[in-house]
Amino acid sequence: MTHDGTLASPDATVPVPVHGEGAMERRKQIMKFLFRYRHSGVFSGLGQDSLLDDVIIDDGTPAEFSRDLEALGPTFIKLGQMLSTRPDIVPPSYATALERMQEDVSPVPVEAIREALEADLGVRLSKVFIEFDPVPLGTASLAQVHRAVLRDGTPVAVKVQKPGVAQRLLSDLSMLRSIAGAADKLTKVGRNLRFTDWLEEFGRTLVAELDYVAEAENLERFASHLKAYPELMVPRPVWDLTRRRVLTMELVDGVRVDQVPAVRRIEQPMLPLSSALLRGYLDQIFIFGEIHADPHPGNLRVTPDNRLAIFDLGMVANVPPGQRECLLKLLFAAVDGRGESVAREMLALGTQLEDFDGERFSREIGQLISRYSAHSGTTSEGRVVLDLVRTAMASGLRTPPELSLLGKALLNLDTVCRALSPELDAKAVVEGHLQHVMRARLRQSFSSPNMASELMDLQSLAREGPRKLSDILGLLSENKLQIRISGLEESHLMESLQKIANRVAAGVVTAALILASALMMRIPTASTLFGYPTVALILFFIGAALGASIVISALLGDRKVKSR
Repeated sequence: MTHDGTLASPDATVPVPVHGEGAMERRKQIMKFLFRYRHSGVFSGLGQDSLLDDVIIDDGTPAEFSRDLEALGPTFIKLGQMLSTRPDIVPPSYATALERMQEDVSPVPVEAIREALEADLGVRLSKVFIEFDPVPLGTASLAQVHRAVLRDGTPVAVKVQKPGVAQRLLSDLSMLRSIAGAADKLTKVGRNLRFTDWLEEFGRTLVAELDYVAEAENLERFASHLKAYPELMVPRPVWDLTRRRVLTMELVDGVRVDQVPAVRRIEQPMLPLSSALLRGYLDQIFIFGEIHADPHPGNLRVTPDNRLAIFDLGMVANVPPGQRECLLKLLFAAVDGRGESVAREMLALGTQLEDFDGERFSREIGQLISRYSAHSGTTSEGRVVLDLVRTAMASGLRTPPELSLLGKALLNLDTVCRALSPELDAKAVVEGHLQHVMRARLRQSFSSPNMASELMDLQSLAREGPRKLSDILGLLSENKLQIRISGLEESHLMESLQKIANRVAAGVVTAALILASALMMRIPTASTLFGYPTVALILFFIGAALGASIVISALLGDRKVKSR
């Protein structure tokens, strides 16, 4: 935040206003969209807003939802792409519409692109390029790509961030945070899903996607990880001409995977490419712990030498080792048709909400996996994972976003593989390669660094174990051993005990008041009310009121425990 109340952009060159007439108009535009689709199941439960008192809005269809989201600009196009990976938030019909969301938009004039390039590179374009094509190869919401030729004759692709897009993103994110905070406090779906946490994760991913240096590092890392698959290739970045808002990489010619001519399919079989792509991505996820959630046909090209080129690695999520192991076990159990194991791994991954129904969860997960096993030839593994997420949320289990990203990645891979080679048996490839992944993970666990770490832990246990055991026995012999359990003060048990104590105390006070008033009734006094001693009658009324309140509270507030 700058001194004049504006939000600094990532490059700290242009301040972004977060208040004023323009911000109010933008907020009204966003809220109008939210309230139009308030009954869609995506944003259910949001209250009214004074900005929209004079607006009459009807619900739209999923296709209109996707179109209106695109009209709100780059932030919401990216938001729609991320929402399409969350079946626990978005109803199936809306998720399908969001999956088809296109990023093709009108290009920025080449003069503005040239100015941005020269400002970021610090030199005139003629100093580094002998040719720069003014017509972009592709245009998306955040950037556009131009073909260029270096001074040494090397053809390259130059990805340039559109001027002003980072400022708009940060301004929109600031408004969305305030809306998400209100939804978390005021709605049940917000308390369950925690929109604020999800939006923070989305914001971090989006800001990371604006950093093209990080994308260049992803390109190099993926190229290194996929060396074992000669059928796949990743363009290398040109580091001397790469900045936060500019990415220069080698130019790769090719045809989109869904536009390969039939004649070429006959001359050059595509089955090895699709199989290598599926196996390479499984390695990326479960061995190297990185999920590229966007391997759609637009990001993949078949090159003239019959290799598969992978582009656009800006959106990559990292998976910690422990979570990676749970995801691997879950997918292995799903492919193997073991519903109980799938339910067990999902419980280990997820967070149980207050209304979690364990019996329903286990039953529906088992039925889902049984259906998948019966129709394994026609059901995608990615669709099964997304259905698992949706079923878990319906039963009161909140799953981590990495599980949804895994499902989305597998679903996109299935689409690409079917476009390349419809004859591919994806389940057989996944099942066979998961065993390879298991062996690779076992080899990693027996690597020198891991073995050294385990030996150090054993050495520490052998050195400190006897002393700690002696300390415990000493405390026991002196009757000084204390066990402290944290978290009870915030638990439902303590809340219930406090309610019981309050009821008992109120009951004792009520009985004392009524007993005291009964005894005082026999004492003659000068002050009477309705023929009874005034003080005694007042005490009786107070006691009667307290007793009535206890009974009413018990009848209205207490609930029966659901039978399980």
